[in-house]
Amino acid sequence: MPALDYHNHTILITGASSGIGATFARALASRGASLVLVARRRDRLDALATELTAAHGVTATAITQDLGSPAVGVELAAAVAAAGLHVTGIINNAGFGTFGDFVDEDSDRLAQEIAVDISAPVQISSAFLPDMVKAGTGFLINVASMAAYTPTPRMAVYGAAKAFVLSFTESLWAETRSSGVTVFALSPGATSTEFNAVVGTDDATAGARMRTPEDVVATALAHLDRRNPGPSVIDGSSNRIGASIGRVMSRRGTVRMMHRLTDPARRNHTAAAR
Repeated sequence: MPALDYHNHTILITGASSGIGATFARALASRGASLVLVARRRDRLDALATELTAAHGVTATAITQDLGSPAVGVELAAAVAAAGLHVTGIINNAGFGTFGDFVDEDSDRLAQEIAVDISAPVQISSAFLPDMVKAGTGFLINVASMAAYTPTPRMAVYGAAKAFVLSFTESLWAETRSSGVTVFALSPGATSTEFNAVVGTDDATAGARMRTPEDVVATALAHLDRRNPGPSVIDGSSNRIGASIGRVMSRRGTVRMMHRLTDPARRNHTAAAR
């Protein structure tokens, strides 16, 4: 029996047009939650909203929003207000990565990555969390990554961005503990989504065994339903073990290990040897 009565919640999900975001939407709609679906691809959002309303009888509102906008929090809050909605839950899921040596990366693309992966979760949290705290109810889930737990050569900006999200969210957890609002970071590992397609290479997940979006969402909702959720949760037992190993290794050893794991030549050599 879920700890939350989802019928009383309107939950905003960024990056809702596919992958983990769309899976969150389907799972929450099945529990009776109303939804605000946010992404750039309007056709996908409308199709998902129609699907969820037909399947579960919930209200699902699609809002197109550029999450890289410098004023994304204010813009999104205004769009929600204009739709006559009151958001009681936030899932900051949208994000993307780049792959390659930092010196070879496009600076504009990196700036967009920082805007979507760091600035957007901060701004959206700032736009909606104060009202939740004032009301003494609601939740905020920020999606980090296993990349948050170690330096990530060839994905230096992405790993650093997710480390920021993890640290930021765990700090908010401490600040809001007595408020009635649940806050935590969710860290998936390699997951079967469009992530690698957006990055442009399967090297971004270093040949790791994939979890499914359903696995990730089940982990998050089980944590949300706990009586006293901790500040963060990692999806998958092997990922939890991996994070523990990273804590006991030296910084030098960890970054050198990650440099080897993200080396495309290593992956190509392994594939050729099979």
